[in-house]
Amino acid sequence: MGALRITLVAIFILSVLGLASAWGVGVNYGTLGDNLPPPAQVAEFLRTKTSIDRIKLFDANPDIVRAFANSGISVTITVPNGEIPGLVQLPGAQQWVAAHVSPFVPQTKIIRVLVGNEVLHWGPQNLIDNLVPAMRTLFQALQQAGHGNIQVSSPHSLSILARSQPPSTGRFRPGWDVGVLKPMLQFHRETKSPFVVNPYPYFDSGPKNVNFCIFKMNRGRLDRWTKKMYYNMFESQMDAVFSSMKALGYADVDIVVGETGWPTVAEPFQTWVTPTTAQTYNSRLVMAVNSGKGTPLMPGRKFETYIFSLFTENQKPGPIAERNFGLFRPDFTPVYDIGILRSGPKPQPQPRPVTPVTPVPVTGRKWCMPKPEATDAQLQANINYVCSQGVDCGPIQAGGACFDPNNVRSHAAYAMNTFYQTKGRLPFQCDFSNTAFLSDRDPSNGKCRFL
Repeated sequence: MGALRITLVAIFILSVLGLASAWGVGVNYGTLGDNLPPPAQVAEFLRTKTSIDRIKLFDANPDIVRAFANSGISVTITVPNGEIPGLVQLPGAQQWVAAHVSPFVPQTKIIRVLVGNEVLHWGPQNLIDNLVPAMRTLFQALQQAGHGNIQVSSPHSLSILARSQPPSTGRFRPGWDVGVLKPMLQFHRETKSPFVVNPYPYFDSGPKNVNFCIFKMNRGRLDRWTKKMYYNMFESQMDAVFSSMKALGYADVDIVVGETGWPTVAEPFQTWVTPTTAQTYNSRLVMAVNSGKGTPLMPGRKFETYIFSLFTENQKPGPIAERNFGLFRPDFTPVYDIGILRSGPKPQPQPRPVTPVTPVPVTGRKWCMPKPEATDAQLQANINYVCSQGVDCGPIQAGGACFDPNNVRSHAAYAMNTFYQTKGRLPFQCDFSNTAFLSDRDPSNGKCRFL
């Protein structure tokens, strides 16, 4: 029995330490660049070098769709906004399916067709009025063509929300709520397809709340109505969407994250936008959506998520940030690494024009420990943060293997180290606002074993 217990513990530890590299994630594959590689090279790179297992396109480019044939990578294609009115009548929808879907499946694994992109945000009104009818007709055309496994949805910016704070009071904008979103959610319920939203904590970030936005340690925010604490904006935004759906009676409809991300470069005054904050946000996002922890109002959920974006796109219009969301440069070198390269984390190339802090995997066995000068108040805040991030804090609860010695410093040591060991073992994951350091001495004692 003892040998079995040891074997099971070993398997558990190996699974935890290898979990990040096994997680799948989606990316938005944009094409607004004049130096991007051919689609066939992109498909081969994603298939062989990364754990990216799904892509989302902003159109239905046949060269790209064809390039992902037999790759095993799931593909979401998009009907451009301007083509929505043509899909309202069945013949138009049938023609669209015949041109953009039927020639490519099943070789290309098309899983979803998105009707437009943030239509309610951009308008005009005739597109908004035609959106749900076009979704219904396109779904009918897909069914008739034998593509009953392909879902239909439409992505939304968070401008669909009239209120988002506290999250439990989230509500859709009046007019859109019952006029557009309620019939859309009814369609999703009937067809078992997801409601797609694009939450971007970046757009609500600033120097005072950046830690809350990028999943770093912070004091958290209390929803006074539910008494639930929020330690990152992503979960807060997702729960605001969920509350809005629930208010209309559609809490059962799944949610997919169609876009989210963080740029490496922005306007000069946005000093909180750096390669380090981008890496922190996206790496912790991947862990959060795959962990099964869910959110305070949606516990136990995983979220299919698409990071924006695959490449830096030098022709993208708008502010500087719009051209600097990419995970990779056009030559496939990572702007930074978030644990999705199959060969493991790599030193970060120097981004342009900002000099990054380069996280390098720690070599040799290390444990994340509190600094001697860290105060009990700081360490208690670390414990609160770690235990809110899906880390098992049971061992430091009364009766747990690491409850004794019963003091803040000992409990913080266990919690902080467990966070570091299970979240990727990169140096920035043992920072805790400069209250931690990496030690080469195993702090395990007695029955309290540190990972």
